[in-house]
Amino acid sequence: MVNTLKKPEFDEIREGVKVPAKETILTPRFYTTDFDEMAKMDVSLNEDELRALLAEFKADYNQKHFVRDERFDQSWDHIDGETRRLFIEFLERSCTAEFSGFLLYKELGRRLKDKNPLLAEGFNLMSRDEARHAGFLNKAMTDFKLSLDLGFLTKSRSYTFFKPKFIFYATYLSEKIGYWRYITIYRHLEKNPQDCIYPIFKFFENWCQDENRHGDFFDAVLKSQPDFINNLKSRLWCRFFLLSVFATMYLNDTQRSGFYESIGLDAREYDKEVIEKTNDTAGRIFPVILDVNHPKFYACLEHCVANNEKLRAIDAQENTPQALKILQKLPAFLNNGIQFLQLYLIKPINTAQLEGSIR
Repeated sequence: MVNTLKKPEFDEIREGVKVPAKETILTPRFYTTDFDEMAKMDVSLNEDELRALLAEFKADYNQKHFVRDERFDQSWDHIDGETRRLFIEFLERSCTAEFSGFLLYKELGRRLKDKNPLLAEGFNLMSRDEARHAGFLNKAMTDFKLSLDLGFLTKSRSYTFFKPKFIFYATYLSEKIGYWRYITIYRHLEKNPQDCIYPIFKFFENWCQDENRHGDFFDAVLKSQPDFINNLKSRLWCRFFLLSVFATMYLNDTQRSGFYESIGLDAREYDKEVIEKTNDTAGRIFPVILDVNHPKFYACLEHCVANNEKLRAIDAQENTPQALKILQKLPAFLNNGIQFLQLYLIKPINTAQLEGSIR
């Protein structure tokens, strides 16, 4: 009997080069911004902290960390079927997210070099780290006989424009949630080595410190711009970005729960821990954080999970006209909007109330 799941099929640009995953609202985004506005930012209010962080970047603690060793020198054909497909998806999504960060930071470093050298240096050093991460992940994909053409990805992806303050909200949260995702997986596998099915996870302890330092850099920039964190608009936007990042992760991970099962984790419990830790961390700079313990919080997210399952089922209908599919999807889209609005309206936690508490 032929096992059709043993070697999952992926479309290829050419032999061994995977066609990038289709862009959706849940896929990693590529960003651009108003470079002139960014160049004019005065960060002198928190310059000492920024310079201290640049010194850490320059120390380059992970310069020799991302080196493949003998643990990779074997066949990985035993990771097969659905697990293999989900593992390749995980590597691709992670590589795309890291490469997106590299492109944004590299372009900011180039554009700000002569106008705002302090910020430019920070972005250039962070782009160095993101390039290493993306390259390491892309090399890992070759163990599964695939890779991404990052040059093609650069040209083929659409870019989302965000004003500078939104770039800072989004990248701060992206780096901090990346830290908690990596370290949570690492700590789990440290306690349960039998679940470490591939050696890339062994690199996560040092790796996540890059994410943490990057997040600290954006934290310091936000502190230098009081208007980004100290008024009513900032409170509303901080809630929006927290909710967007948490909801996107939860929907993505529950859809790929099989990957987490393969390394001994429950996707929902893993996400809840990462959300709690990231939310708590954000409270050190954001004026408000989400009440993730409110009974409606995960109930609404689970409604969105169910809606997304309906949307995927509609997409899988091969003989249904596209126009009819759109009509069939409308109730799920509308309900997702209602759930998101309900989540947004949950009373947030004012972080000023948490001052002095142990977090």
